[in-house]
Amino acid sequence: MLELLENIGWETIRVFNEAAIYILFGFFVAGLLYIFYPKEKVVKSLGKKGFGSIFKAALMGIPLPLCSCGVIPTALSLRKQGASRGATISFLISTPETGVDSMAITYALIDPIMTIFRPIAAFLTAMFAGVAENIFSAPDDTPEVTQACPTCGNSIADNHTHTRQAKLRRAMEYAFVDLVGDISKWLIIGIVLAGVISSAIPEGFFENYLGSGIFSMLVMLLVGIPLYICATSSTPVAAALILKGLSPGAALVFLLAGPATNIATILVVGKQMGRKTITIYLISIAFMSVVMGLLLNQVYIYLGINVLASVGEATEALPDIVKIAGSVALAGLMVYSIGKKQRRAKPGSACCKE
Repeated sequence: MLELLENIGWETIRVFNEAAIYILFGFFVAGLLYIFYPKEKVVKSLGKKGFGSIFKAALMGIPLPLCSCGVIPTALSLRKQGASRGATISFLISTPETGVDSMAITYALIDPIMTIFRPIAAFLTAMFAGVAENIFSAPDDTPEVTQACPTCGNSIADNHTHTRQAKLRRAMEYAFVDLVGDISKWLIIGIVLAGVISSAIPEGFFENYLGSGIFSMLVMLLVGIPLYICATSSTPVAAALILKGLSPGAALVFLLAGPATNIATILVVGKQMGRKTITIYLISIAFMSVVMGLLLNQVYIYLGINVLASVGEATEALPDIVKIAGSVALAGLMVYSIGKKQRRAKPGSACCKE
C-alpha cells in the first residue's frame, strides 16, 4: 500500500511537471483573449437568430477558457439578448469542450493529432446541436439570466480599462490570478486522478476489457455525462487512460462529453430552455462524441500512428530545467491565487461571482 501511494505521488508530480509550462502558456493566451474578446463583443456578435449565429457561437466558443459551469451565465445572457436557442446551446457546447488552456495541455500530455482534432470535434458537435435545436424546437420567449453555477467562478469578465498598460495588467491578473484560482482545484484533481490511474491500473487494462470500439466509447459517455470536470482537468485523465489501453477515440468521447455536461448544467439548461432543448442537447453531445471518436480512431489507423508511442512526446523537446521552472511557477501561482480567492469569498455570496 505504501509503495502504491509513493508511486501515485511520483506519477502526479511527473504529470504536473510535464504539463505546467504548457498550462502557463494557455493561461497567457487566455489573458490576451480577455483584452480582445470581452463579454460585450461576444453578446453583440451572437445576439441574433439564424444559422450564422450558430456558426459564430460554435467558432467563438472554442478558444474561451470557460468551464461547463462558468459558461452558463454568459450563454444565458446571449439568450436574453435575443439569440436563438440553437446559438445558445452551440455556445454552451463548444466553449467548455475546449479552450486555449486545454489545447495547450492536450499538446503537452497527448499529441498534436488530438490537439487539432479536439477543437474540430467540439465545433462540429456544437454546430450539429445548434442546427438540430433550431429545427426541432419551436421558438418561445427568451428567459432571464440565472446564476446557477455551484462551483466554478471563471467567466468572460467585463473589460472597463482603457490604457494599453492597464488592459495588459488586468489581462495578466485575470490569467494568472483569477483564472488560475478558478481552475486550480479541478486541475489538481485531474492530475492526481491521472497519477492514480497510471499507478493502480495495469497496462492494457482498457484494451483488454473494453476493447477499442464503440462499447468503450459508450462507457466513457456514461462516465463523462454526469461528471463535473473541466476541459483542462479532464486532459491528464484522458492521457492516463490512453496509456492504459483506452483508444484515442474513446478518450475523445470523455474529453467532449465530460466538460460539456454535468448534473448542474443539465438542470439549469433544462429549467431555463425546456425539456426538449436539454434532450436535443444531450443526444447531440452523445451522438457526435461517438461519431467523432470513431472517426479519430480511423485517423490514427490511416496515418499509421500508435497513440501509445506519441503520448507526451511533445514535452521531450523541452529541457528539464524549463519544465521544473514551469512547475515551480505554476505551483506558486496556484497557491497565491487560491489564497486570494478564499480571502475574497464572503459567507452567503452568490456563486459564479468574481
